[in-house]
Amino acid sequence: MKKGMRSDFIPIVVLSAILGFGCVYGNTLYAQVMQSSNYAIQSDSINAGGGLSSSTSYVQESTVGEVATGESSSASYALKAGYQQMQEVYIALTGAGNVTMSPSIAGVTGGISNGSTTVTVTTDSPSGYELTIAAANSPAMQKGSDTIADYTPVGAVPDFAFITSTADSHLGYTPEGVDIVQRFKDNGSDTCNVDTTDSAFACWDGLSTTAVQIAANTNANHPNGATTTIHFRVGVGGSVLQAPGVYTATTTITALPL
Repeated sequence: MKKGMRSDFIPIVVLSAILGFGCVYGNTLYAQVMQSSNYAIQSDSINAGGGLSSSTSYVQESTVGEVATGESSSASYALKAGYQQMQEVYIALTGAGNVTMSPSIAGVTGGISNGSTTVTVTTDSPSGYELTIAAANSPAMQKGSDTIADYTPVGAVPDFAFITSTADSHLGYTPEGVDIVQRFKDNGSDTCNVDTTDSAFACWDGLSTTAVQIAANTNANHPNGATTTIHFRVGVGGSVLQAPGVYTATTTITALPL
């Protein structure tokens, strides 16, 4: 197809969200039975005896003489009373809407197209959470047999700036937020995977079919949660004969309690 005959093409990122195993769905409030500035005891047991014992071949935790055990609930509470009732971890993932990149990229001249989505992870897990992203295909962005390559950084870490040469046609992403991992932090000027700065629209990487951690925290954040914005960018150089049409990248964002 001659370059002068090419029409525009539109990139779209389709997102699906997954909550990790062990999640509790719904609006549940959790509290500690005792706490101070140094500790928090999530649950306790009133009994007449028991404790911990062990040998080279076993470990035993026991209790004697508990009263008022079992499960009960109402419209406003859920109670699990008794020794070692299951401690459920609450985690919620909200947001993650599909992204239609803008503007459409001109087939004759090429150009840059951008889009973003924001997700919020809320969990009461004492160990925190992790947020990952993975592409369904390699390369991620496809239209039938036509594809747009995944962005490839110059080195082992993300590129501070999104670089598109005249011969490039690629899709990249970068996360921003309070919990982004070290790989996507920067020194505020030209280098990623260093320091603690989260510069806007910096540290670009390519999607992978292997889940990549983009945000994490080792503490509970319930009830406020933590927000991460994922920016996507498609760049097409002026000398690339990219077939016209609508290209789609399907990715999965997963939140897991730690």
